[in-house]
Amino acid sequence: MKIKEIEMQNFMIFNALNIKFSPHINVIFGENSTGKSALIKIMYSMMRSLADVKNGKNESSMEKVENTFVEKIIGVFKPEDDAIGRLVGRQQGSNRSDILLKLNNKENIKVSFGNRQTKHLDIDFNPEIKVDNYIPIFIPPKEIISSTANFPSLYDDYHIDFEETYYDLARLLLRPLKKGPNTNEQNKVLTAFSEIMNGNVFQKDNKFYLKVKGSGEFEMGLVSEGYRKLSTLTYLILSGSLGKNAIVFWDEPEANLNPKMISHMVKALIELSKMGVQIFVTTHSYFVQQSFNLISEYQKPGKDKVDIEFFSLYKDLETKKILCESGKTLTDISHNAVMEEFDAIYDREQELI
Repeated sequence: MKIKEIEMQNFMIFNALNIKFSPHINVIFGENSTGKSALIKIMYSMMRSLADVKNGKNESSMEKVENTFVEKIIGVFKPEDDAIGRLVGRQQGSNRSDILLKLNNKENIKVSFGNRQTKHLDIDFNPEIKVDNYIPIFIPPKEIISSTANFPSLYDDYHIDFEETYYDLARLLLRPLKKGPNTNEQNKVLTAFSEIMNGNVFQKDNKFYLKVKGSGEFEMGLVSEGYRKLSTLTYLILSGSLGKNAIVFWDEPEANLNPKMISHMVKALIELSKMGVQIFVTTHSYFVQQSFNLISEYQKPGKDKVDIEFFSLYKDLETKKILCESGKTLTDISHNAVMEEFDAIYDREQELI
């Protein structure tokens, strides 16, 4: 299952937005406060809620289905007083948010809620929809694999000011290894990851370690941030959470990552997309943009070609509304805050010279 398109009305800072996505890799960028994280969080919230409902957790009544969606959206966005209505675009009087996801299996999921509502929304989807055991995965900017052993229990028992995406990821990481052999596609990806990290990931007593060839075992707190993030993806594959039906949302993968690791991270995501995973990445990084752009521009045609789509979110100077433009390469994008600042630094250097 893949997300084909999203339509939003009056959701947070978005007045109206319609975006069609690639089934492979989607790279989303823009200045701060243009809604990059909000965009992938609402898609994750809805797809994760659907997965929970269809996996039998709360499918018995529409009231429980509604509650599943409400609690997930509130848990991910953390609005004040746990009021979902605070996510509606701000304006005087009564207003509503409408979010519609169109999927590649010709199914739709729609949620709507008003700005005066707290824990209620209207939801519309086909209750007979087939989800093929897909798992949506959200990887937040801060790594969680080094704290997985204790984080879920703390989150269950105390009010911790972390978005629920961290909790969801920690629970996935605590899943045991799946039975049976890996698929050929999974083995190909795992081999690529192992070569990048020069080792393999394993779990012992709910703690994670990286076994480096020729150097021994290292607990995750002692390895670099880049290796922790790649180790997260590796274990999700080994446990069966990250398979060909998965959708990965990765918010700013460059956070705390040495630029030398960017190309390896992009290579890993390319391999995942070839396995059948749909990927959404938000970024502020020139290196992330260009690493994907080089692949998009120069990859060879054929069955292994990966479809990469770039999306720039920007604020229109006249209307003050958030708009989006897209393209297959960065040269197709006219609004690129990262490249604009790169050029501005060069111009300042020339002035000093």
